[in-house]
Amino acid sequence: MMPSHPPKIALFARYPTPGKAKTRLVPALGEQGAADLHRKLVERTIATIRTSGVPFAVWFTGAPRADFAAWLGDDVELVDQGDGDLGDRLARVPAPAILLGADIPGLHALCLRQAASALARSQTVIGPALDGGYYLMGFNEPVPFLFHDMAWGQETVLEETLVRLAGRGSSPLMLQPLGDCDRPEDLLHYPELAG
Repeated sequence: MMPSHPPKIALFARYPTPGKAKTRLVPALGEQGAADLHRKLVERTIATIRTSGVPFAVWFTGAPRADFAAWLGDDVELVDQGDGDLGDRLARVPAPAILLGADIPGLHALCLRQAASALARSQTVIGPALDGGYYLMGFNEPVPFLFHDMAWGQETVLEETLVRLAGRGSSPLMLQPLGDCDRPEDLLHYPELAG
């Protein structure tokens, strides 16, 4: 069954506190540099979402709501991610939704519009990441089975997600693969983010 209202993007974002954000990049950038890069990526992703015209909310963690409002502005809807591991937090997002991370430098507005329109034709849509995970997951109905007991951060996440969907007779529409910026070697692909 297709939703009666359009999906909303749930952008998952951590507050850019040095030592708490983009920790896998700390060896290359230092704590402050990694936090600054995270701040830049979140702001860039929000600008891309605004350009797409798809409604969104920032699902936040790492600081109080007031800190996020001061950073991102009063016009950004903020939702507390709550406690638990990543799977617990993703499973809280109500359908229809498009889950999105903020670490995809190549993300463009057309991709987000394609994801939203895909959900008019399919129950699920996935944006595969080049590291074996995914940068985007859209769904019309709740899909908690995709989030619990998942080995997050491993190169098997996308493969396992597709197996779980196939086990329920579902085949997602797939968007173009994109790279993320999580590890020091990823920085080589995105020189425009330096400085």
